[in-house]
Amino acid sequence: MADVDEPALPLIYTTRRADPARLPPAARLVALGMALACLTVLCVAAWATPNPSGVGTHASSLHMQPCHFLQTTGLPCPGCGMTTSFAWFVRGNLAASVYVQPMGAALAALSAMAVWAGLYVALTGRPVYRLFRLLPGRYYLLPLLALGLAAWGWKILLRLNGWDGWR
Repeated sequence: MADVDEPALPLIYTTRRADPARLPPAARLVALGMALACLTVLCVAAWATPNPSGVGTHASSLHMQPCHFLQTTGLPCPGCGMTTSFAWFVRGNLAASVYVQPMGAALAALSAMAVWAGLYVALTGRPVYRLFRLLPGRYYLLPLLALGLAAWGWKILLRLNGWDGWR
């Protein structure tokens, strides 16, 4: 009797799991770069001293130019208070971070998550894009945009009522 090749079973019937494809080294380096960039932002925020007025931490601690929009109009720009919010966030004062600039607190949390996600991808080579496919962009991009607009309105309300800052 001659050896007859048995037909291969479809993969659905096998007990062996296929490993997901690993990312190439270049993609892993990009993930590492993203993690290090986000970590740098958080480290700079830890080095900066939060300004008690709720804005101007970038000017007082990092020696950058003050917000020209705020100086000209007397109203905060959409980014006013972001550095202060990051500085409170890295110190663990989440209430101050959210009060000073809610969008800044959300971005600081996303930066912290990006550090861990980037390190995970760089070390394991496993992609995380599968997680984003489970949740369509409209479920997280639109709420982030709405939060950004609401945070700007909150910041304007604080400024107009003289409630700006955290002591």
